[in-house]
Amino acid sequence: MRLPITSGADNTILRTISSPIKAMDKKLQKLITDMHITMDAEDGIGIAAPQVGVNLRLALAKLNPGTKDELVIVMINPEILTHTDKKESNEEGCLSLRGKWGSVPRYQSLTVQFFNKKMEKVTLALKGLNARIIQHEIDHLDGKLFIDRVEGEIRQE
Repeated sequence: MRLPITSGADNTILRTISSPIKAMDKKLQKLITDMHITMDAEDGIGIAAPQVGVNLRLALAKLNPGTKDELVIVMINPEILTHTDKKESNEEGCLSLRGKWGSVPRYQSLTVQFFNKKMEKVTLALKGLNARIIQHEIDHLDGKLFIDRVEGEIRQE
């Protein structure tokens, strides 16, 4: 089922640090499925639980978006373990802040650890756009929005 997107720069849900997930159950499985449907319907490359009104440490990300190697990953309780010192600025937008765009500096590469939907621990080393997507989604779990990190002007379209 497609879920409504929580929006607004001052929205309490989007500005709250999300709670860790302790176990997989049917309700969480349904939330994951519904978030996947919603991300696809909204043409997103990532979505975090707060964006659908749920303050849990859960996010989905499309790695290698728009390529033959595109892969959607489910991240439960994701945590960045390491990252390069070098950052790269690039344009970002957000499903929760439609029409707003800005240049955001992010680490060029990182190592992230999380649990998948089978509650197996996964560690991935990512770079470029894939690393950027992960950082954006983890920010949502920490109550941060991309506009908090924008360098320069926020563009409105």
